[in-house]
Amino acid sequence: MRNILIHADDGPGMPARLESGLAIGRRHRSHLDLVISSPFQQFIATDPFGGMYLASEQLAKAQAADAALDRRLRADLEREDVPWNVTLADGDVLATLTLAATLADLVIVSLGTADRRRSFTPPMMAGDLAMAVPVPVLAIPEPCGPIDLDAPVMIAWNGSLQAAHALRAAVPLMRDAQQVIMVSVGQDEGQVAADDALRYLSRHTIHAELRHVERSVETIEEALERTARDIGAGLIVMGAFGHTRLRETFFGGVTRYLLESAPAPLLLMH
Repeated sequence: MRNILIHADDGPGMPARLESGLAIGRRHRSHLDLVISSPFQQFIATDPFGGMYLASEQLAKAQAADAALDRRLRADLEREDVPWNVTLADGDVLATLTLAATLADLVIVSLGTADRRRSFTPPMMAGDLAMAVPVPVLAIPEPCGPIDLDAPVMIAWNGSLQAAHALRAAVPLMRDAQQVIMVSVGQDEGQVAADDALRYLSRHTIHAELRHVERSVETIEEALERTARDIGAGLIVMGAFGHTRLRETFFGGVTRYLLESAPAPLLLMH
């Protein structure tokens, strides 16, 4: 993971994103790319008669805030021992990060909350990004601190291709974990056998434990959340949106549930 892309903003999740990037960067000799997204088109308004005008005062304030954030990040990073750069990009956050991730190895974002008064991050941005980019997305819940690379890792396993992609992408982040536990809920084996996944990890010198959790009154997502809390997981590895995104939006699902209530950082990949 030599190229790490970090979504940069003034939100409450920014310190954890930056510290996570630095922690990973030091272990993997990575370069950090911090992108400040400035969707200036939001300051162009229309009237009922089809006219358009620029909200220049609000635009000036937004530009000043972005410039201040840029200066502050550069001052903080000057003291660090990881190579970096900071970029101001004009455009929607999702579109900006999707383009910037084209040549990244990992993207770090926050998991937003439904309370827009407390969160700068749209609630489903991490999920949208995981669907849009061909690289793993590390999504950190805003109440959490930075990723702990030595803590136990939980792999949410359902035998899907998405879960296999996530597992493969997470190998560099699992090498130093105290423990790696692959959790399967219920009997649905899926397309990729758990034994094959364990064998793949063992060839990377990662010796994971397979834990089957029987279905009960809990849903799959509730069982995964409880297990992650029980083992003190510092990272949850999972495939994103095994069902269609439309179905999960309307009916819920494991991905949507954990995007809203994950007890630890999520490593997502579709």
